[in-house]
Amino acid sequence: MAAPKLEDFEMLKVLGKGSYGKVVLVKRKGAGDQEVYAMKMLRKDHIVKRNQVEHTQAERNVLQVVKHPFIVELHAAFQTPKKLHFVLEFCAGGELFFHLSRAGRFSEGRCKFYACEILLALQYLHSLNIIYRDLKPENLLLDHEGHAKITDFGLSKEGIEDNVSAKTLCGTPEYLAPEILRKEGHGKAVDWYSFGALIYEMLTGLPPFYTKDREKLFERIKMAQLTFPSYVSSPAKGILTDLLHKDPNKRLGGGRNGGEDIKAQPFFSGVNFDDVYSRNIVPPFKPDVSGPADTKYFDKEFTNMPAVNSEVRGGGEVKKFEGFTYAA
Repeated sequence: MAAPKLEDFEMLKVLGKGSYGKVVLVKRKGAGDQEVYAMKMLRKDHIVKRNQVEHTQAERNVLQVVKHPFIVELHAAFQTPKKLHFVLEFCAGGELFFHLSRAGRFSEGRCKFYACEILLALQYLHSLNIIYRDLKPENLLLDHEGHAKITDFGLSKEGIEDNVSAKTLCGTPEYLAPEILRKEGHGKAVDWYSFGALIYEMLTGLPPFYTKDREKLFERIKMAQLTFPSYVSSPAKGILTDLLHKDPNKRLGGGRNGGEDIKAQPFFSGVNFDDVYSRNIVPPFKPDVSGPADTKYFDKEFTNMPAVNSEVRGGGEVKKFEGFTYAA
């Protein structure tokens, strides 16, 4: 495939927008309506100003090497003078966060379904010595069949084989493992902590230790005892207590066997992980979409915006990102 360029794509709808740039639903020109993608556009000046160059290169590298049923696929990457563009698989079911907010909380069965898929994806990343570091409902998408996919690898880091090599304080406050806050170095075990926080939030509607007061939140993550609403089952309490252990070396998943120790928990009893991997298990919720380009599960605030590419005016190329271009 020839090196992709912006002119190859037609912009259909805005899917999301943040301080970093925006994500737009695009179609390859001349292709049928089946060939739609989510194009993430990042402004280079913002990346440089926020010292995110290394993170952005890591995201691009990780996306190119990973291939997994529960990780969003990168189809292409290219740059224009002012922006970087990732052309990603479009997941019509929208963010897990959207569905969780609507439902309030999930049944244990539905929670377990997503947890099984995410567990396999994290285990796969760790087998490549990649830590993800940003697991939360906003970074999990549902495809049109209702399977979960991890997206947004902006905080991931390569070459981590242990629980201490990574040093950067990064992540989303509610899901940060205690060792990140204690700045004592971290590694694979932080993903299992966030995995616990994710299960807790799917079951209860809020992350563990939640409070709007940031200082208090960090204090609780480091010190507080975990508590549960009365409806949480004892297998769920057991696995959450072990995943949210304050000590990464005693945390479930933090040892040599990683994800295998997690799969062996009573919470996952009866699960055939080969069937999970093969996507043979019917999702508990199937997005009701009319076709591959349906955006009903995305926020109207964004989808009603005009889908245009505002290439920043003036000046030459901000910075050339070496080796960024990629075509699957």
